[in-house]
Amino acid sequence: MIEVILVDENDMPIGRMEKLAVHQQGLLHRAISVYVFNDHNELLIQRRAAGKYHAGGQWSNTCCGHPLPGEDTQEAAMRRLYQEMGMACALHESFELSYCLDVGGGLTEHELAHVFIGHSNVVPQLNAEEADAFAYHPVDEILEQMQLEPERFTPWFRLCLPKVIAHLD
Repeated sequence: MIEVILVDENDMPIGRMEKLAVHQQGLLHRAISVYVFNDHNELLIQRRAAGKYHAGGQWSNTCCGHPLPGEDTQEAAMRRLYQEMGMACALHESFELSYCLDVGGGLTEHELAHVFIGHSNVVPQLNAEEADAFAYHPVDEILEQMQLEPERFTPWFRLCLPKVIAHLD
């Protein structure tokens, strides 16, 4: 059973609860979201594995997840990058974002996400339970595809990417 950290609107911990139950009840919890760019300023994106309990088969940011109780957000970002993509790189926290999004199947992503940005040219070694494909793409092409086929992308990625771009300068 994986527990996530429940937080208030100021990111102060108020408890913890099993991950699936939190998403079923739409409770606000702490999360991390990672965006890795290469030397060509292309963003590394992943297609979530079809077997994921939500948003399977959709394209998303480099990786995301939840800090474990007792783990800080930097450690969680590094852990998830390695667990999902089989890679490591320096990450810096760029900003925080709170959202409440219906992700289908009676589940809600109500997260206070700590957004990390990194740089790497490493070819990912995907964990097949997490992701089944990856690609490096210019962000303008990703944004264009999001406009044409939004259903191909996770709701949080569609919301967060423009904010990441604004924080790159």
